[in-house]
Amino acid sequence: MRARALAGLALGFAAGFVAVLVFHQPLIGIFRSVGLGGNPPYSQAPVPPFGVPRVISLAFWGGVWGIVLAPLRPYLPSRRVGFLLAGLVFGALAPTAFGWFVLGSGIPATWWRGPAINGTWGLGTAVLLLALDRFR
Repeated sequence: MRARALAGLALGFAAGFVAVLVFHQPLIGIFRSVGLGGNPPYSQAPVPPFGVPRVISLAFWGGVWGIVLAPLRPYLPSRRVGFLLAGLVFGALAPTAFGWFVLGSGIPATWWRGPAINGTWGLGTAVLLLALDRFR
């Protein structure tokens, strides 16, 4: 039982990490390309305290949020569309609210971007978790 739970958390981390690279960052690129601003996608700018590239830091934290999402699966809709929608809502709300209210990163003029980008991450994480179910 314990090994199965750890495997689920590892898959949550992997799905969240990859979702940043495959879903989150491309949307940031789309927003920038149509003039909606924000940081550049796949930024290699160093992030304190360890100086890792920004994209790797974001992917790591996406993995951490994937660990949060993975154990919630039994409480979320089990049908594919319901789970995908739940992932989108989780991403739009949980990491965004954490960023705004705990980290203080909410800028009123751009509050719409956080839920859009993080919601896309959540949808991508749900897609990847469903795809990774085959390996469980």
